[in-house]
Amino acid sequence: MTLFRMVALAALVLANSAEAADMAFFIKNLRKEGVAVELFSRDREAVWPGNDKVFLVDPGSQKSVPISCNQGERICYGAWVEGNDKISAGVGPDNDQPCDTCCFICVEHTTETIDLVP
Repeated sequence: MTLFRMVALAALVLANSAEAADMAFFIKNLRKEGVAVELFSRDREAVWPGNDKVFLVDPGSQKSVPISCNQGERICYGAWVEGNDKISAGVGPDNDQPCDTCCFICVEHTTETIDLVP
């Protein structure tokens, strides 16, 4: 990422950080096991769905998950095999795994797709 892009993104985040946005995540579970998914903000203490709950996606199925987030904030997914959090994807069940391709920017009226593959 160029310095110009980083500065522009930072300006966007700061300018719009308090503005709420509604967006969605389309989660496709291509695995043979059910998966649990949480979405984590990298810019504040927010988790979706929150309250110690998770989005469950059955094997071979898909689910659309609408969220309300702050315009410009980074949202990362953590996913794991239901009942076995040792098999995980994204930032993992505890939001503590490195991941370059599992975060998205909150943008009003957009949908991001998450493909959970075996």
